[in-house]
Amino acid sequence: MAELAFFSGTMDCGKSTLALQIRHNRSARGLTGMIFTRNDRAGEGRISSRLGLVTEAVEAGEDFDFHAHLVRHLTAGGRVDYVIADEAQFLSAEQVDQLARIVDDLGIDVFAFGITTDFRTRLFPGSQRLIELADRVESLQVESLCWCGARATHNARTVGGRMVVEGAQVVVGDVGGDRGDTGYEVLCRRHHRRRLTAAAAGAGPLSPDVLPAEGFAASSGLPRQNGEPSRP
Repeated sequence: MAELAFFSGTMDCGKSTLALQIRHNRSARGLTGMIFTRNDRAGEGRISSRLGLVTEAVEAGEDFDFHAHLVRHLTAGGRVDYVIADEAQFLSAEQVDQLARIVDDLGIDVFAFGITTDFRTRLFPGSQRLIELADRVESLQVESLCWCGARATHNARTVGGRMVVEGAQVVVGDVGGDRGDTGYEVLCRRHHRRRLTAAAAGAGPLSPDVLPAEGFAASSGLPRQNGEPSRP
């Protein structure tokens, strides 16, 4: 049975890497896929991983109809064994419905990848609809880390180095970088609530000796077990 699978997580947790790995594994078995994306950091019509992997993709804009696109391709004699939709959080609810129709009507597996919540901790429309419709929802096992060493669960937007909680839901940027004045950072819930980014806390790179479990000590000012001074 074909299925609609949604793989989700915070920024910087390897979603696009997994999408490209799925493509590689199926291509190696002679399967043909169709790959879609929207607003990738590498530019229009591309899927890119922070590991440096890049592949061409179909840019799915606001008016794009996934189901109609596949029907036209198949009617013209094309072949599609699976579909990958990266940056699926940017899709509309109607477009997610189209992905579900591809599974149900055409019997083709669809693998969607996306961030669950935005910088305001609110569900993206595409992610919400995928959670409602998907046959399988999986959280990626590669955990992003907050600057304190704790597991990162929230996506923060920064403007001019300061965290913001107002503005348009979609502004393209990147983790650890910026597009103009806008950048993004992953934080634990505690530091997202306090709007305490690495820059605001004066935190440098994590020491190799710092474990995620020590994140509470780092954020609360308690002494660390190894005797290192706590971060601000």
